[in-house]
Amino acid sequence: MTDETRTSQGQRAARRTRRGLAAAAALLLAGLAAAPVAAAADERTHQARRGDLVAVTPVADRDAGQVRSFLSGWNVDTDGVRYGLRAYRLTYRTVDPYGAPTTATGLLTLPVGGGHRLDLVSDTHGTMVDRDYAPSVSEDFGRVPSYVNAAAGRAVAAPDYLGLGKGPGPHPYMDTASSVTASVDMLRAARTAADGLGRPLTGAVYATGFSQGGQVAMALGKALQAGADRHFRLVALAPVSGPYDLEGQEMPALFDGRVNDTSGVLYIAYWLVAQNRLHPLYKDPSEAFRAPYASRVESLLDGSHEQEDVVGGLAPSVKQLLTPAFYERLRHPSGAVLDAMRTADHTCDWKPAVPVRLYAAAGDTDVPLGNTRTCARTLAGQGARVRVVDQGAVDHFGSVLVSAPQVVRFFDGVRR
Repeated sequence: MTDETRTSQGQRAARRTRRGLAAAAALLLAGLAAAPVAAAADERTHQARRGDLVAVTPVADRDAGQVRSFLSGWNVDTDGVRYGLRAYRLTYRTVDPYGAPTTATGLLTLPVGGGHRLDLVSDTHGTMVDRDYAPSVSEDFGRVPSYVNAAAGRAVAAPDYLGLGKGPGPHPYMDTASSVTASVDMLRAARTAADGLGRPLTGAVYATGFSQGGQVAMALGKALQAGADRHFRLVALAPVSGPYDLEGQEMPALFDGRVNDTSGVLYIAYWLVAQNRLHPLYKDPSEAFRAPYASRVESLLDGSHEQEDVVGGLAPSVKQLLTPAFYERLRHPSGAVLDAMRTADHTCDWKPAVPVRLYAAAGDTDVPLGNTRTCARTLAGQGARVRVVDQGAVDHFGSVLVSAPQVVRFFDGVRR
């Protein structure tokens, strides 16, 4: 459940620099051989199916040295970098939260070198309010896990989710079910694209994800083990700092000081606006948000504003953002509010038949460690063997920067 809520001034400057480099690189990418590709078999049958590939667009071509430079800019361990990489934006068919046909985008990253047939990593990203910050669009923080894993020799499928990247409509933030369908369909699209690019997939899937994406990775693992797609088999699971327990941990932490004010305001505003489209939480924003925020919160969270603009347009604390009645309603949830929380929870209520590691950090004030502890206890209660890796005093974003190379080494050590 996160975006770069506390990114330093230096990191923001680095981000602007990287975006400039990415724009310049786009001119070079125009010469790459891969062009928008239609899923030919389905064009012949005129029957669109979930996961059908609509287009493949090159977005990055980096040698190993350039990958190391990118990762070093985020202070990420580069010892595991063995290959360069090529990355592509996939546009594919999926369904919205109501089951209606739509499209979504995601990032497919392939190593340059290594084995001909590739295992696949599913990498699901954390909270972002700006659709153009999604992995398939922006070469930024969200690409760190993709680049680390691809440079180690695996293909990586990173869905943008619904309503982010180049997908239409609003993002249904923290709607677990639609995030899983978008992720499964991204795997299907990645399989087709990888075949067309001459790097077929083995069918083995290693699932990881950060923050909001940690929760999605857990739910995706559950779906794959249950047979969501016969072409894919889960072989390992390694989420990082996921909000697995909204009701028992994450929401209470917004009110007891465990979540910092800036992150708390962003998360609760985003969650309420997105969930209100799916659940009857309020009829008018003024029921939930104080003036003047009620008149601007939904437009700020329309997917076209950068995080800094969203945070700058809202209150400095959750208590100052919400009306007194709604503040108490969230502190003591019931009815539709409680239903919305519980719909996202229970992703850890299963017994993985594969190795599992949960990564988190005691210093995290965005998604407190209690989320991971609860998930580990729940998995253990189902008979699963789970190891929790506590990264200590690092913050939320530091938890994935430290964990990503460790996840690669964990995946390297898994026998399938």
